[in-house]
Amino acid sequence: MKRMLAMIVMAGLAGAACADAGMKPGLWEMHIGKTVVDGRDTSAQMASMNEQMQQQMAKLTPEQRAQMAAMLGQQGMGMAAGGGLQLCITPEMAKRDMPVPDRPAACAPINVRRSGNRMSYEFNCVSGGRKTTGTGETTMSGDSMTNRSDVTVVDHGRTHRIQSVSEMRYLQSDCGNVKPMAAAGRP
Repeated sequence: MKRMLAMIVMAGLAGAACADAGMKPGLWEMHIGKTVVDGRDTSAQMASMNEQMQQQMAKLTPEQRAQMAAMLGQQGMGMAAGGGLQLCITPEMAKRDMPVPDRPAACAPINVRRSGNRMSYEFNCVSGGRKTTGTGETTMSGDSMTNRSDVTVVDHGRTHRIQSVSEMRYLQSDCGNVKPMAAAGRP
């Protein structure tokens, strides 16, 4: 299940779009909404897993929570209070007018098209033995954006189709302990 959760998060991340007219540099919070995996709506299951994770996090010692935050921060993410993920967007990323890949150079978008406050794109990538292909559309509105994606993941011989809707909201210009995604994983 952890592997599937990681794929769902990746599908949500695939759509974070940067745009001169929309995305500000700084700390953003992402919540994955409706998720359909292999034709089955898993939104309630994901909400339950998120609730369980929040309960487990509350039981951790301050040192353990700090360790978890540091681990996520190294991957370019942080935990939001309501169970979402936090992402740090650099000024360079915000100026690119392109979707943010899940990791640096791992899944560069192709066929990016923009019309007003909407950006549509495709992606096709192979990373760590996992092939990910799909399409997405991001709609930006002030300090928030909504992304819809349709992703096919082939991982260790198994194929999964993930359709998701995620929302992002701008929090602040200072990313705090969350490293920018572009710097995550670099020495």
